[in-house]
Amino acid sequence: MCDGSENLFEVIAARRSIRKYKPDPVDDHALGHVLEAARLAPSANNRQDWRFVVVTDEHRRRRLATAANNQAFVAGAPVVIACCSVEPEYIMRCGMPTAPIDLAIAIDHMTLAAAALGLGSCWIGSFYPDQVREILDIPESVGVVELLTLGYPDEDPPARPRKALSEIVYYNTWGAAGTS
Repeated sequence: MCDGSENLFEVIAARRSIRKYKPDPVDDHALGHVLEAARLAPSANNRQDWRFVVVTDEHRRRRLATAANNQAFVAGAPVVIACCSVEPEYIMRCGMPTAPIDLAIAIDHMTLAAAALGLGSCWIGSFYPDQVREILDIPESVGVVELLTLGYPDEDPPARPRKALSEIVYYNTWGAAGTS
């Protein structure tokens, strides 16, 4: 493994979904690193069709909390990022749409960068895309795939239980236990 890998695994293990944030604004340097992590993420055919609307305005964040199924913590995050796709209908040869997959990779890059910088984040999938579009002036042709809250954590939730590798990994064929 290359240098820094232990630190990466520590960040992966330490990342949590944060739903309580300090009111402190996220400094531009840290926010820039989080967004750069998304920019560097891989995408299908290197299309990079993602777009990110960074929301720091308190009034818009309150409106986004309402659009996010009335999840009040969304308004309490100093930053909410609307994660969008400009080609939401594009399908890969395998039959899967690229938008949710490519954005999941980019968002995960952001969450890990945030954790490495001492920031917390939380994926938000429970929201009404049409309301988010209206609040943020996002064109109808653009897919709003996820929201991501970002800020300095004001909580330290415990790790949630994870399944053992033996429950989720097969080798060579479906259902085959053992090693590679």
